[in-house]
Amino acid sequence: MYGISIREFGGPEVLEWTEQPDPEPGTGEVVLDVVAAGVNRADVMQRQGNYPPPPGASELPGLECSGRVSAIGPGVSGWSVGDLACALLSGGGYAEKVAVPAAQLLPIPDGVSLTDAGGLPEVACTVWSNVVLLGGLHAGQTFLVHGGSGGIGTHAIQVAKALGATVLTTAGHADRLQTCRDLGADHALDYHGDLVEDVKAATDGRGADLILDNIGGRTLAANLDALATGGRLAIIGLMGGAKAEINLAKLLTRRLSVGATSLRARPVEGPDGKAGIVEAVRTDLWPLVDAGHVRPVVAERIPVQEAARAHELMDAGGVVGKLVLVVRDE
Repeated sequence: MYGISIREFGGPEVLEWTEQPDPEPGTGEVVLDVVAAGVNRADVMQRQGNYPPPPGASELPGLECSGRVSAIGPGVSGWSVGDLACALLSGGGYAEKVAVPAAQLLPIPDGVSLTDAGGLPEVACTVWSNVVLLGGLHAGQTFLVHGGSGGIGTHAIQVAKALGATVLTTAGHADRLQTCRDLGADHALDYHGDLVEDVKAATDGRGADLILDNIGGRTLAANLDALATGGRLAIIGLMGGAKAEINLAKLLTRRLSVGATSLRARPVEGPDGKAGIVEAVRTDLWPLVDAGHVRPVVAERIPVQEAARAHELMDAGGVVGKLVLVVRDE
């Protein structure tokens, strides 16, 4: 098969379409003939040398894909050769074939093309695990997501709205703020402004019950000040730095909690494993997608051989929704 390899750590030009060994399914695994793969910030970090794959994972980038089951390993039930699926991966999505634990497969939702489904599993599992399983968001609460026009943000806005929450989001330009409103955000806030004052104004001084943040250190203090009493902060990225001081007294007196999670390095099975998250997504989130309440937002579909161009767009910033690499026709 062929796949996108990383020649050396660096800029987008280090991504190369090269011949690779065909994967074989291990116990509990299937092989997918990949139709499309989503592009994520983690792929950019891996290309730069800042996010190595976990032990045993493919060295090729790509944390999600869609395709057709072409081979099945021992111990797999519920899937057959020829089935269409999308998958959460630890790596290897930028390729013609990939081996994946069957427990990380999801059916293609109603009304979603096989190509666009390639950019859905990573954001779906990230958002659901942090907003619902960790954050406990439910109807009547107030939710804030940073970067509402990005891949995570466009998905999180729709999920929170479908759950009955009041949704706040940040973005940096008027057109992206409007995109957030079009997706269902009740309040779209310019991140160049005063986050705490803007959140307080939008919530009659109460603050947000849950904040989903991919910035990290730079926004920690403002996030805590923007939370309502008893509020929760879920950190899923460190684009704004890994270090910041925290006033523990603020957490104690206002009963705030801070959680930080990652998805890629989790084991497949176990209480914190990917299998449980994927099953929760299938059971509780996929019906919202099937019903059209949550839909993938795709900025552009790009041939996989042009992965470097996709990474150039990611490096430049401002991508609305997800970029999807197309490996083969549906």
